[in-house]
Amino acid sequence: MQTKFTAAINQICDEKNLSRDVVMETVKAALASAYKKDYGSKNQEVRVEIDEGSGGIQVFVSKEVVDEVEDPMTQIDVVKADRVKKGAKVGDMVEILDVPADFGRIAAQTAKQVIIQRIREAERDMIFDEFKDKEGELVNAVVQRVEGDTVIVDLGKATGILYKSEQMSGEHYYPGQRMRVFVVRVESSSRGPQIVISRSHPDMIRKLFEMEVPEILAGTIEIKSIAREGGERTKIAVTADQEGIDPVGALVGQRGSRVQSVMNEIGDEKIDIILWDPDIKTYITNALSPAKVVDIEVDEKEKKATVKVPEDQLSLAIGKKGQNVRLAAKLTGWNVDIAGADESGVETAAKAAEVPEAKKAGDIEDAIIQNIQSQTGEQTGEEEDVPEEAKQPQEVDTKENTEPEVSAEEAASEDELAAAIVGEQQDTEDDADNADAAKDGKAEAPEEPSEQGPSNEEQVEEALAEEKKSGN
Repeated sequence: MQTKFTAAINQICDEKNLSRDVVMETVKAALASAYKKDYGSKNQEVRVEIDEGSGGIQVFVSKEVVDEVEDPMTQIDVVKADRVKKGAKVGDMVEILDVPADFGRIAAQTAKQVIIQRIREAERDMIFDEFKDKEGELVNAVVQRVEGDTVIVDLGKATGILYKSEQMSGEHYYPGQRMRVFVVRVESSSRGPQIVISRSHPDMIRKLFEMEVPEILAGTIEIKSIAREGGERTKIAVTADQEGIDPVGALVGQRGSRVQSVMNEIGDEKIDIILWDPDIKTYITNALSPAKVVDIEVDEKEKKATVKVPEDQLSLAIGKKGQNVRLAAKLTGWNVDIAGADESGVETAAKAAEVPEAKKAGDIEDAIIQNIQSQTGEQTGEEEDVPEEAKQPQEVDTKENTEPEVSAEEAASEDELAAAIVGEQQDTEDDADNADAAKDGKAEAPEEPSEQGPSNEEQVEEALAEEKKSGN
């Protein structure tokens, strides 16, 4: 029986991963509680000793020495006390060994639940202490189950809770999934330690970079601030404590190897690494990157900054759903307002972007435009000097220009004149054809004029003469 008892204690130590001392103290407390319940009273002071070698149990009850005993459970007279302890006086405390014959069987039944409960409490305390030291650290986890929006994960010796507010947007979880989580806090409850973990906490990014960038742990590079919206975008402000070190390049790594390793742990979330600056204007300008800033007005008392950007950079500075300016405000700790640059701001930006050669070219173009405008003005003035009557189109008197009616004889003479002109044109074309043929060596001898009838010229002269007569 005792051997089995000792073996049971050893088994409990191995299964629960508890120290033997913790288990033995738990069993002693359970046996003392069982003794008070079955053989004593709640006011007694009972101490139990267990021989680890043999498994023997000894129960010691503390009693006060008095002249007259009123409560035999807690008091003892001087005569009996002197038998237990020589020289005992009134007011002394003596321990009396009291082991009932059937104490082992009764204790096993009564202390069973007490022992189990105490061992569970000891196990919870051990887990609480272990994970309490891991607050703010990264641990490996395996998804056990998904209950609605809450994810329960296995952390090894304990289970963790991943609430909806601590999850990354757009990330899905399934049983058996392995991932790294950030331990936010460890709370003690009646059901044991409650471990709250996170995937969207800003310090998770800090810990991931500390694992990838040894310069951070060495102290040469410091992460000043982190602003994060889990699953979407993160902004990190870094600085170097030693000259000659590029803090942004150190976090990015060769060909982006370091930042890529961090991004592999957080999915498609984008990371912006900017340079921290003690000057708040420069710091805010860097925080709003990649947007270009024209001017910044700051209010030191209210920690408020009004940033002016070009109109084409306004949407870039604000970001999708205000994300860029919101992260910049979290990163800097200032209230940042974005405003479009007015005309003076645009001119300031243009002057800052101009080079001396560009200014000379602009002056030449302005001179040419002014010259053209002056010439146009002179032409406009000359047109204004022209009288309005000249500008207006003259009306045509259709009545005066109307030709007189033509008689039948005049019409006939005009027909003869037209025929004569057509004949003369035909003769001209024939002469041209004969000239071309003569060049080719095939010219024919012109026909001699016929003696019969008048020639074409004579016909034309006659027709003109008749027309003059008819006109008269």
